[in-house]
Amino acid sequence: MSAPPPQTPTTETPVLPELSDQFGCASTASQVEWPPCNLDSDEPPLESYQHLQQLLLLLKCLDWLWRDRTDYFAAGNLTIYYSARKLKTEDFRGPDFFVVLGTEKRPRKSWTVWEEAGQYPHVIVELLSDSTAKIDRGLKKQIYQDTFRTPDYFWFDPHNQEFAGFHLVDGNYEALAATEKGWRWSEQLGLYLGVEQEQLRFFTAEGELVPTPEESAEAERQRADTERQRADTERQRAEQLLEKLKELGVDLNNP
Repeated sequence: MSAPPPQTPTTETPVLPELSDQFGCASTASQVEWPPCNLDSDEPPLESYQHLQQLLLLLKCLDWLWRDRTDYFAAGNLTIYYSARKLKTEDFRGPDFFVVLGTEKRPRKSWTVWEEAGQYPHVIVELLSDSTAKIDRGLKKQIYQDTFRTPDYFWFDPHNQEFAGFHLVDGNYEALAATEKGWRWSEQLGLYLGVEQEQLRFFTAEGELVPTPEESAEAERQRADTERQRADTERQRAEQLLEKLKELGVDLNNP
């Protein structure tokens, strides 16, 4: 790998200090108790079948890998409300895919910052399209850098496989160096992101593909089949050996 060695993922919550003051959020979530506003998500449908499949793929793989964890929230095409005045009609964005660490894993209708102790996503992935690419590369990137302060930001085009990644350094996004395979390291997730068979996938620090539940089940089935075939081969060899010994007049019951 040409990328720097993986580091232990950090889960420092990206909270904007001035917004923390506006929301009345203290340094610990236990000191803040906002009444639930129960805001619905208000995002348009995804641009294409490829976009939908890509979103579902990212969600399935991460949820399967972290199936024993309860300290994160991953979602797709879900509105993030971050108005300092707690208004649904101003200051909201809907990333195609995002992950918040150090929070409760439970269903949500939206991600409402003032209900979540001022937390913003730690990782965002935008899926580019003809209608959104300019905004994803420009305005959204600026918002995720300056307002959300999201540490890891990636974009990917399901149609032409354009892939880029950025990490927040001293308040500014710096492009992530790609490995020789074109993968980019997410410090927050402790995983690589890279293109495999024209889809954006996760890879472990050791370079293993993070499977979907279906891929994992298929791999287990193949492993069981291989083990069964090995056992059958060993049994056949033992039977053949026994027959050969009988032909030679060797009676194993009367040594």
